[in-house]
Amino acid sequence: MNPLADALVAPLATRKDPVLYRPDGSELSGAGLYALSGQIAHVLVRAGVTPEDRVMVQTEKSVEALALYLACLRAGALFLPLNTAYTSAELAYFLGDAEPTVVVCSPQAQDDLVAQAAPSVTVLTLAGDGSGTLMEQARTAPNDFDTVVRGPDDLAVILYTSGTTGRSKGAMLSHNNLLSNANSLVEAWRFTSNDTLLHALPIFHAHGLFVATNVMLKAGGRMIFLPNFDVETVLANLPKATTMMGVPTFYTRLLTDPRFTRESSAHMRLFISGSAPLLAETHHAFEARTGHRILERYGMTETTMNTSNPYEGERRAGTVGFPLPGVEARITDAETGEAVADGTPGFLEVRGPNVFRGYWRMPEKTAEEFRGDGFFVTGDIALIDADGYISIVGRAKDLIISGGYNVYPKEVETEIDLLDGVLESAVIGVPHPDFGEAVVAVVVRNSPQSIDEPTVIAASKEVLAGFKCPKSVSFLDSLPRNTMGKVQKNELRKMFAGTFKNA
Repeated sequence: MNPLADALVAPLATRKDPVLYRPDGSELSGAGLYALSGQIAHVLVRAGVTPEDRVMVQTEKSVEALALYLACLRAGALFLPLNTAYTSAELAYFLGDAEPTVVVCSPQAQDDLVAQAAPSVTVLTLAGDGSGTLMEQARTAPNDFDTVVRGPDDLAVILYTSGTTGRSKGAMLSHNNLLSNANSLVEAWRFTSNDTLLHALPIFHAHGLFVATNVMLKAGGRMIFLPNFDVETVLANLPKATTMMGVPTFYTRLLTDPRFTRESSAHMRLFISGSAPLLAETHHAFEARTGHRILERYGMTETTMNTSNPYEGERRAGTVGFPLPGVEARITDAETGEAVADGTPGFLEVRGPNVFRGYWRMPEKTAEEFRGDGFFVTGDIALIDADGYISIVGRAKDLIISGGYNVYPKEVETEIDLLDGVLESAVIGVPHPDFGEAVVAVVVRNSPQSIDEPTVIAASKEVLAGFKCPKSVSFLDSLPRNTMGKVQKNELRKMFAGTFKNA
């Protein structure tokens, strides 16, 4: 027994039809992907990987990278994907916290990671074109591999997410967490073996890997596996697809191209959006252009998907729909923890088989995030209307979601505050037509000319992943504070809400 491998990987063994279409148009059958995952699993075991050992992965998207994920499931290892934008300084933290047995990285990062990792760690390479030491070893390994026995509550994945101190936390997801969610989404979104998904999402992120990929493997469908989102490539492949999952950026960029029309999208069954707020204006513009109403849903790293607008019924702009099958949701008062009336904003809490097992090596932090009855406090402020639709209206923890990626302001503020000429800073997220939210830094200088916007942005890029860096820097004489001295970020968000209005 191995719940995820049995459900997602084992059925591939007898599939002679294409499961993946590469950017160059070449195909990989289910049996081919199954054999590839077996070869890579042998490489991992030879490198010393045993059940629950961590395999840390920071590579470009490729068919081989997906096979590596499946190999980890078969070998019983914990798959630990990392954003390709993370810097060397950020990787040092993950190495120390996760203590992986194997690291798979791009060839360019090999020397740096070998220097940082413990001597016992095996560092393998994998490039976006499938080359590297991982595949060199895999090609001489046997195709067959005896999948390791795992239980429903055993861990399958660790996903790092932003923390309240700015330090990332490793969310531990079990086989049952991921498989229950895949089953719910296949049912809710009506995926079948007849579907072909246009997959332009990264696979280091829950959206591209545990939503898109797990769902398609469970449904027995196919994927057009693109390395990234490019309008030309997407439009060229759209006629071969039936469905598409994306972040709001994908849809705003498609709408800027006159070739994206009602006729070019008429054959599509479903467009899904998530990972960042979809502006109601985008929702309405997309429907006016194509006749399709985008289906918006809501999830988190710790829970994967929680809610979704209905497949059949009204997909209501500005909402994230209803709880998925098996998921419970409630809105509670921030002070008392008691449930609030419909239409009243409060903490969104969820409970279900999709909710993670806790934070890696952080038992106290885990305990803080759960109620006594098992509900997980998401940190999002939401309300439920009279019809049961859930709307996310804010984030209690000031988390920024930019282009689908989580940014915790404290981490960015810490780096900016170290700069010469900066007295203090506050980092906020403001609406952006392309990214959903963009990172904005508000800085108080030591003197009027002590530092400027280009300097702050350039310095941030040296130590932070690009998606965390400010898209804009503004300067104030002082930051707004309440009577207790706390910076009023809600006031700053109002003040700078129009920063990217004409972007």
